[in-house]
Amino acid sequence: MSDNRPFKLSVLDLAPIPDAHTARDAFKRSLALAKFAEQAGFHRYWLAEHHNMPGIASAATSVLIGHLAAHTRTLRLGSGGIMLPNHSPLVIAEQFGTLESLYPGRIDLGIGRAPGSDQTTMHALRRHTSPQMEERFPEDVRQLITWFDASDNEKFDVQPVPGVGLSVPVWLLGSSMYSAQLAAKLGLPFAFASHFAPDVMSQAIALYREAFVPSARLSQPYVMIGVNIIAAESRARARFLFTSQQQQFIHLRRGVPGKLPEPVETMDKIWTPAEKFGVERALSLSLVGDRATITHGLQTLQQQYQVDEIIVNGQIYDNDARIYSYQLAMEAHQALHRLSA
Repeated sequence: MSDNRPFKLSVLDLAPIPDAHTARDAFKRSLALAKFAEQAGFHRYWLAEHHNMPGIASAATSVLIGHLAAHTRTLRLGSGGIMLPNHSPLVIAEQFGTLESLYPGRIDLGIGRAPGSDQTTMHALRRHTSPQMEERFPEDVRQLITWFDASDNEKFDVQPVPGVGLSVPVWLLGSSMYSAQLAAKLGLPFAFASHFAPDVMSQAIALYREAFVPSARLSQPYVMIGVNIIAAESRARARFLFTSQQQQFIHLRRGVPGKLPEPVETMDKIWTPAEKFGVERALSLSLVGDRATITHGLQTLQQQYQVDEIIVNGQIYDNDARIYSYQLAMEAHQALHRLSA
């Protein structure tokens, strides 16, 4: 394969709530970023489901997708992802059937197996859990696809309206070999959560590609990876901006999740050596620097993994700086595509 194999560039938005701001502010920031992403040529824009997280505003993921879709014209929007164990498949089929009906050809359903929350919150979401919940995950995914791919004359005892026959694209998301294997078995596109859990990314991608079974939905493997990109006019400025995400990750690890902190000049007084090691390992798939740094980083990643798409996460306190970071990421992406032309 060519070292410069083209790939698509997309946006992952956790709808971060900065310190001294509200969820309403986060939604305004997300809308500004979505409008920019559409204008700049990003391929898709995904929002992630989290619960009981004071710094993440995208808990009602499908509602926020609808809000952004209503204020954009062509941008693909979707979930990265919906945590299916939290929900009845019927409810998700209805929600995304509704979104697809309102914004045809623009909606993705990315689904994951993790709860996206702690056990107490998971109980609050579904009010009951059992050891069989995770075991039902493949069956629930198949049920969604059966509804979405049904023909006009197929009948079901229970059916999502709207939803049946709407062919909503379904992705499997994950950070493990399990997710890779299931995506391959079902012939679905696979997105790996390498922006916070990169440890088995290489093995998972290899397994997915080797075990892939073509389906009516997908004829060959399609791989997306998550990458943190914090870009600025200088490397020093980018490293400064990155400290917000590093602090937020430490707070999560300490069991005291909070809003996205303001950046700081140095992390030395904030983390212990053990915490520094853990955070740097978890966030090792992060490109932090100026445009040249980001261009080189994307090129190196693509030479190594030959993916179809990279989805970019950027937890940056100031929204103007956040949008500028995505602008530099797109400029780096375009520069690589000129090389491959």
